Amino acid sequence: MAARLVAYTAVAGISVGVVSLAWWCRSRCRVVWRSETPGKPEGALKGLAFSTKSSAGKEGGKVDPRDHRPREGFLSWDDYFMAVAYLSAQRSKDPHKQVGACIVSNEQIILGIGYNGFPRGCDDAQLPWAKCSDQDQLLDTKYPYVCHAEMNAILNKNQASLSQAKLYVTMFPCNECAKLLIQAGIKEVIFHEDKPSLPASTQPRGGMMVRATSFACTMQRTCKHR
Repeated sequence: MAARLVAYTAVAGISVGVVSLAWWCRSRCRVVWRSETPGKPEGALKGLAFSTKSSAGKEGGKVDPRDHRPREGFLSWDDYFMAVAYLSAQRSKDPHKQVGACIVSNEQIILGIGYNGFPRGCDDAQLPWAKCSDQDQLLDTKYPYVCHAEMNAILNKNQASLSQAKLYVTMFPCNECAKLLIQAGIKEVIFHEDKPSLPASTQPRGGMMVRATSFACTMQRTCKHR
């Protein structure tokens, strides 16, 4: 009986310890998140401006608890996945250009995301980020080392095949990335084009459909594209 009581007491003590540790970790995560985003109490997602329309269509209005209609003003699939691409671009350390990419299946499931940066294990502070050098030396620029967002999205895939998948990317892919996308089996590329005078292209290129999409998000203003 005494041994059983001791066992129960030990289990109770362990449970209390686990709960206490969980609450401590949660509080620490909040502190770290807030401390890493000075001036942004809501974190980096502060820049995203989403609609809060109720089913009645009123901005910020209270929703009738008896209202069975779905909410209006929700994100389209194109806006949703392009927002993920722009969020990924925020991870890039490139001072000149931040690009994000998101690969999506036919079932609207994210298969891979990526952003432009140096390979794993390479010191971001040691390799050059410059676009040109005084001596016109290619090795003194970022171009021999950087991995593009599309490449990283393909390499970060969570399944064996990307056949018939779609790619959302914040900038039109370069020639090298276009070849990778074709070889990976990507069927469609959706890029954000900030020049409304250019019509969207729907002509197949190397087996892929390419089209531009309009995307309005305040986060894109923080990403350098030129």
